[in-house]
Amino acid sequence: MDSLEEVNWGIIGCGNVTELKSGPAFNKVEHSSLVAVMRRNASLAEDYSKRHHVAKFYSDADDLINDPDVNAVYVATPPDTHAMYAIQVMKAGKPVYVEKPMARTYAECQEMIRVSEETGMPLFVAYYRRTLPAFLKVKELLETGVIGKPLTVNIQLYRAFGERDRFPEKQTWHVKPEISGAGHFYDLASHQFDFLDFVFGPITEVYGIATNVAGYYVPEDTVSAVFGFEYGVTGTGSWSFVVDKLAEKDSIEILGTEGSIQFPCYDKGDVILKTDGKIKELNFVNPENISYHLVKQVVGALRKENECVSTMYSASRTNWVMEEIVKSFYKKIT
Repeated sequence: MDSLEEVNWGIIGCGNVTELKSGPAFNKVEHSSLVAVMRRNASLAEDYSKRHHVAKFYSDADDLINDPDVNAVYVATPPDTHAMYAIQVMKAGKPVYVEKPMARTYAECQEMIRVSEETGMPLFVAYYRRTLPAFLKVKELLETGVIGKPLTVNIQLYRAFGERDRFPEKQTWHVKPEISGAGHFYDLASHQFDFLDFVFGPITEVYGIATNVAGYYVPEDTVSAVFGFEYGVTGTGSWSFVVDKLAEKDSIEILGTEGSIQFPCYDKGDVILKTDGKIKELNFVNPENISYHLVKQVVGALRKENECVSTMYSASRTNWVMEEIVKSFYKKIT
């Protein structure tokens, strides 16, 4: 694909994730503008366009994709339409930036990659933790050998179930596997596994057990896994989305031969470095629009100024890992 001098974005699916996390960033990055938005509910699309000062709004994705003023598209719909819209955009000759997880299944990810390679249209995925200050500091600490040789990593993510999860009529797409691919695990563990891929390389071996204990919804609510990375680091993880409120926890801990690093993936908190018998707490501030740094990288990549750290290849690996962890559970219930 030839470089784009100015990147004029259209958003398919201007829902909550685009209000603050991502949407405004497209107008804040140099050589980038948000020129059109689409939502199936025309009045909601119009409301978004007025509040965010976007010139055009649509209720049909085809109209946005084929708009000659739009030369790149951000797909921010639920995962069941990521592959469909991304493929449609790329076949229309436009690059695409898609929300995470990349798709519902690893097979859908592979088809998206195939179309990208066939059309020459770039495909990026919104794993923005690869560009946030705290996570970049963790990567730097590992690369400079502050904790010696990394040995193992442990993920713990426990969340109390929400009121919406109690009642089928109030449940969101996050617990509807036909839309999300699985349950809350796919939505939240995806950022964790993607970041670990960023610092340690691909996971090449993974085993998991997924169960539904509380029975509030169809997909898994509690998950355990063990995994190994390409270069020898091992890992374990446990997730539950139905714990008591006082049991909530968000921690990734990396142990090395000379120390450890601990940090949250979602909650506000410091990076805690333990080495030489000392504990150091490192504090970082995220941008107002948390996707800003990654959007900036994507724009730079489309202008042929830099590479982007979040690619379709790395994102598809995360889908493969999660699918391997929960596959035995879904074989039992389908």
